[in-house]
Amino acid sequence: MTTSPLIDARTLAGRLADPGWVVVDCRFRLTQPEAGRALYEESHLPGARYAHLDHDLSTPPPPGTGRHPLPAADVFAATLGGWGISNSSTVVTYDDASGAVAARLWWMLRWVGHESALVLDGGIQAWEGAGLALERGNPVWEPAAFSVDGVREEWVVETGDIPNEIEQGAVLVDARSRDRFIGASEPIDPIAGHVPHAVNYPFSAALNSDGLMRDPGELKRELKRFTEHPRGLIAMCGSGVTACHLLLAAKAAGLGDGRAYIGSWSEWISDSSRPIATGEESSTAAP
Repeated sequence: MTTSPLIDARTLAGRLADPGWVVVDCRFRLTQPEAGRALYEESHLPGARYAHLDHDLSTPPPPGTGRHPLPAADVFAATLGGWGISNSSTVVTYDDASGAVAARLWWMLRWVGHESALVLDGGIQAWEGAGLALERGNPVWEPAAFSVDGVREEWVVETGDIPNEIEQGAVLVDARSRDRFIGASEPIDPIAGHVPHAVNYPFSAALNSDGLMRDPGELKRELKRFTEHPRGLIAMCGSGVTACHLLLAAKAAGLGDGRAYIGSWSEWISDSSRPIATGEESSTAAP
């Protein structure tokens, strides 16, 4: 295993014949939930399985939760086993959104203790840009046994913990776009704005114009200020998906593991008694 959570296309191509490596396609469209699967069936990386954000990487949301709550660990383990992933597998995730969704599976694998997880830097576009072939149809694989030895419950921050965490020095970093954070627009959730005292670092700020992750040194200089506080970094977004991309960027920068507020904005606003902030006062987005 490399110390970076990222792998480039050509390096991955050299490992596809290794039966211990499993590739998972995480393409997803929030407004068209079945579009990602359709893209997968049209073409995908050789041997890739398909992970559906709504069905595989989250569970149907009960009232009062965010849009993409985590599945139970044993349910997730059964999903992994169904994809032929065992505790000895190296798993590489990818999407077509610069890792915005693939990072969720990367984070979940490590949440259940599976460290052999990587994200394809630049996603399927980087694969195609390197002149590497895709395949059509549904690959065939053998199911495997995946067991959860321990869940990192401490990585998950609940809504009720947020005020106390902030008071104790945690930095709540919102990975949504600046316009959504300040409340200028909200195309997904019914209420605009942000959690009071949160700061803003859009997940796209960690990316180059070609969709690859920025230089680790640059990221470290920008993100270090979020990790130096007593309770560290808590990442959030709209529903706990691009929050994982922020944690991926911090890991790529050598800043270790932050925590995730999986409920995120969509859960915060489910209770009208919770305060809401708008405007620039808490925004610290990178220039």
